[in-house]
Amino acid sequence: MKKTKVVFFAEILVEEHDGATRTMFQLIRRIPHADFEFLFICGVGPNTVYGFECMRLPTLTLPINKTYKMVLPALAAHSLREKLDSFNPDVVHIATPALLGEFAVKYARQRALPVISIYHTHFISYIDYYLKKAPFLIDFAKAKIISGQRAFYNQCDAIYVPSESMITELSDIGIESYRMKIWKRGIDTQLFSPAKRNSDMMRKLTGNKHPVILFASRLVWEKNLETLFGIYDGLKDRGVKFNMLIAGDGIARKACETRMPDAIFTGKVDHANLSILYASADVFLFPSVSETYGNVVPEAMASGLPCVIADGGGSKDFIEQGVNGFRCSAYMISDYVSKLELLLADERLQQQFSARGIVYSKTFGWDQLATSYFEDLLQLTGQSEETVPLKAIS
Repeated sequence: MKKTKVVFFAEILVEEHDGATRTMFQLIRRIPHADFEFLFICGVGPNTVYGFECMRLPTLTLPINKTYKMVLPALAAHSLREKLDSFNPDVVHIATPALLGEFAVKYARQRALPVISIYHTHFISYIDYYLKKAPFLIDFAKAKIISGQRAFYNQCDAIYVPSESMITELSDIGIESYRMKIWKRGIDTQLFSPAKRNSDMMRKLTGNKHPVILFASRLVWEKNLETLFGIYDGLKDRGVKFNMLIAGDGIARKACETRMPDAIFTGKVDHANLSILYASADVFLFPSVSETYGNVVPEAMASGLPCVIADGGGSKDFIEQGVNGFRCSAYMISDYVSKLELLLADERLQQQFSARGIVYSKTFGWDQLATSYFEDLLQLTGQSEETVPLKAIS
């Protein structure tokens, strides 16, 4: 049987860079080598990815977020086209609608190749944060992004979207609904588990017995950090005894340390250590509304950690209000503070949220999601619809 050839375009292919790359690698690690051949095109990444060639292109560091690189395919257009023509792909996977994505979709359309994409990043929600000092530009910038995303995604044959709320938002800006398919995210319930709880470690980290409120995320402004600061201040003003534990790093870390001087900052942590923090904290706080999915919320739930999150973005779909967690009005600091106070004072409610969250998290499985992805690749190329066997994972 002829192998299906997939060319996979992504700006960054570093496994632990962020939630989007972790999602991509969940698929990459499960590629059935007997049935598929992949070629990876990226700006930042290794020379090979799980045994497949990876071609790196010139990049530009973004001034508003130095942790990200924009790929400049025009600087290597000739060699890139030669590489693609030599590989002769059957289907094109595009991670994001940036310059690299625009090059990829144009190449695909010129050669009548099917295109699949995963909606990883809700860029529209970033504008309010990055243009807050130039509010007169916000509407213009949003209109440009919406126009660009509509044009890009309406050229894709299949778009994986992680939540119903995201499908609604994308339909509202003119992305054709028939192209979109609900494709959530998996959770490693062996890694994220209440069994990882380590009270002694947490006591050493905090130096006291006060309850621990955990925020785990990249420290960038689009994570609604101003609201996080307000919640910290509000709890302090109310005389609540608590530890604010911040797991993550980013361009806004210094501002976070200045605004929350008593908070405990771990810096960036790997998933093994993050699983211990989840299981050992008392509440997970997540005010971000910029998520398409928000991997950290189901990870916290799988760890038995009660969640108080924003009623916005894709993350809100995880929470049934008052049943397995609390959703709060996204920018209403008093709403978060009152719900955190209520939860911290009610042990039975904590136990309810924890138990319901664990049960809910068990419905997310990566193997099933990966099988669906590889089957969709075959369908896009008109090949067999039989289930694709997953590569064994060591």
